[in-house]
Amino acid sequence: MKIAIVGLGAMGGLIAARLLQAGHQVQALARGETLRHVRAQGLILDEAGVRSRLSLKVSDRAQELGEHDLVVVAVKAPALAPLAQAIAQLRGDKGLVLTAMNGVPWWFFQGFGGPCNDLKLKSIDPDAALDAAIPPQAVLGSVLHMSASTPAPGHVLHAMGSRIILGEPKGGSSERLRAVASLFASAGFAAETSLRIQDDIWFKLWGNMTMNPVSAITGATIDKILQDPQVNRFCVSVMQEAKVVGERFGCLIQQSPEERNAVTAQLGAFKTSMLQDVEAMRPVELDALLTVVQDIATCLGLHVPWIEALLGLCRLRMQGLGLYPRSIASRLTA
Repeated sequence: MKIAIVGLGAMGGLIAARLLQAGHQVQALARGETLRHVRAQGLILDEAGVRSRLSLKVSDRAQELGEHDLVVVAVKAPALAPLAQAIAQLRGDKGLVLTAMNGVPWWFFQGFGGPCNDLKLKSIDPDAALDAAIPPQAVLGSVLHMSASTPAPGHVLHAMGSRIILGEPKGGSSERLRAVASLFASAGFAAETSLRIQDDIWFKLWGNMTMNPVSAITGATIDKILQDPQVNRFCVSVMQEAKVVGERFGCLIQQSPEERNAVTAQLGAFKTSMLQDVEAMRPVELDALLTVVQDIATCLGLHVPWIEALLGLCRLRMQGLGLYPRSIASRLTA
């Protein structure tokens, strides 16, 4: 496959580096300091105590890179909608688009059935740019269970994990799904396929939607959040509401919030991705992790005061830091 990576942050950089090491044909869409550094010094990967420096063609213009068989989208959610046309150009008429991002993607309910069937998620795709530019049949979904960071632009430090779950938005299996899973397995990822990727996306979100915003507000690592009785109970209350939301539209979670948090606690003094963004003064993924859950609850006619409280507190804090545009907040609260 000819592969394009959109976004060379921690996850996109790790995927690009692993695929390059496995001998695959990879290019990347990047910008700013990342573009400049990768052009000058290559893509750097630190993994298991070994540093690799990999040659990678990068550009900030999709037309320069051409069309690809697979486009892996690994940008932060706030940057996604403006890239709709670039993603469309990179995939051409026949390529696949694999979303490798945190949170609920814009295509989540396309053909899903149930009370939210074909629901347009305006908090993710406010002007329907993604929906218009990328045909639903061109999309594959994924959930990443791995941790990496970017100590500097174009430099990826892989901390732990290599699991990736892949799935067809319409459910079931397919030849193309198996081919993409084989591709990732060839690059050393623990690749598996899901018969309904929405279940996997929602389950991961269920943990992220509390730990990420709470850490962004407080500056606390996961261990401190879960060791504080009052904050822990607050997170449990948010998760209980989200569990009901999922059950109502068709994604059931078998664990209790307490059981899920016990697993999360094993990460120890871990900085969430949103806390890392705050410390680096980058825009936060609040909408894809939390606003979207409120949107879904509204569609279902459910009252979710704990979710609304966490969303309001985090939104206000991020506005004060300049990491969440007030124009978005005005639109969503209107």
